[in-house]
Amino acid sequence: MVIRGVNRLGAALRGATQYKAEYKNLVKLGLPVMVTQLGVIVVSFADTMMVARCGTSELAAAAFVNSIFMVAIVMLFGFAAGITPLVGALFSKGDHKGVGGMLKAGFYTNVMLACVFVAVLGVVYMFVDRMGQDPALMPLVRPYYLVVLSTLVPMAIFNSFQQTSNGCTDTVTPMCFIIASNVLNIIGNWLLIGGELGCPKLGLLGAGISTLIARFFAMAGIVITYLVSRKRRPYMDGWRAAQGEEHRQRCREVWVTSYPIMIQSGIECFLWSFGGVVSGWYGKVQLASYQVVNTIAQLGFMVYMGFGVATSIRVANYVGLNDFRGVRRITTAGLHIILVLATMSSLGFLVFFHPLVALFTPDTAVQLAAVPLLVPLILYQYVDAVQLCYANALRGTARVKPLLWAAVVAYLCVGCPVVYLFAEVLGYHNVGVYYSFTIALMIAAALLWWFYRRAVKWLEKKHAEGQMPAIER
Repeated sequence: MVIRGVNRLGAALRGATQYKAEYKNLVKLGLPVMVTQLGVIVVSFADTMMVARCGTSELAAAAFVNSIFMVAIVMLFGFAAGITPLVGALFSKGDHKGVGGMLKAGFYTNVMLACVFVAVLGVVYMFVDRMGQDPALMPLVRPYYLVVLSTLVPMAIFNSFQQTSNGCTDTVTPMCFIIASNVLNIIGNWLLIGGELGCPKLGLLGAGISTLIARFFAMAGIVITYLVSRKRRPYMDGWRAAQGEEHRQRCREVWVTSYPIMIQSGIECFLWSFGGVVSGWYGKVQLASYQVVNTIAQLGFMVYMGFGVATSIRVANYVGLNDFRGVRRITTAGLHIILVLATMSSLGFLVFFHPLVALFTPDTAVQLAAVPLLVPLILYQYVDAVQLCYANALRGTARVKPLLWAAVVAYLCVGCPVVYLFAEVLGYHNVGVYYSFTIALMIAAALLWWFYRRAVKWLEKKHAEGQMPAIER
């Protein structure tokens, strides 16, 4: 009995040591991504605050356009994220040529997809005045919409290089370019929204032009880095060597792995965009308050996202090495960190919510409309953190089709009807919209946890049978 107790103690200590190493690995990878995401939030904050100073109409117009583009932007980012597990598995094996070939395939598929989105959203532009919004907003909506539309292709190019860097465990390089572009965006906002230093005073349109310049800068910077860096020369050699059938096969691998992530991300984001459209049914004050609280809510989500991405990268590395104990251990470690961050975010929202809302808008009516959204905002943080952890772990395994089914059930079959029920039928308006998010995210978290466990067991079985696949087919 004593020997058994000593053995258990020894196993516990070994487990604690292993988890300590995993926490360190996740922090090393996740911190740069978190800093990057916080930089994005700073720009989002700056955009919202600067636009809000122009007036409630400008803020509502920005909320409406951003609600439409949020789906496309998140889907493009989700599609690019499909590169990460493919590159991560190749990188863990030291296959630099394969990494370069995968980067080329990711570049081509991401650019083609972005062009499709540009065409689709170009058609949507013709119908923005038929979506139940205040007609007085249309002169503000239309030019801003077109400028944001022109940013999709450079953003897609940057995403393909960023996710390749992430898969190679280099999360610092994309961070540097995103932070630099964010600073450029804020400066551009200051110059063009308010017309400082002799620049034209363009208001909301100025914010769009500033975003366009910043995204082109980030794209050019990371592409040039890959072209001139000695460290990345093997990847570019692999890019040039990928021709003919090999390149087409890589493109198929990227598509098969990426499209379920893209659709899952888009469906999830659609729920929040749908919530924005529904909030707009009740006037520009409800819509503006929804936009402000959504921007604040991104503080939590983007912080979780940083460590979710790190979890995905490490899971992909372990899958490449066929270490399934490591896969489970890193996922659990990622969940621990993300839940701690969810607690910190919730406390931050509770303490600083009112000052943050006041920073965004001087309109007292908007501030008062935002107050009831605090409780549902805090309520969904934990389920959001859990679903994000298991979604990223699934991405790391490259068993990504379950992401699609989880999103369809949680966000379309449950989320959208509940949004309508709470907001319109029960009459809770944008407060009902926010409460509905908790229910949808709870369903998503449960499904993703179940699919993740099944995926790891399936991979273990295939490895034991000597049939380990490179991607899910």
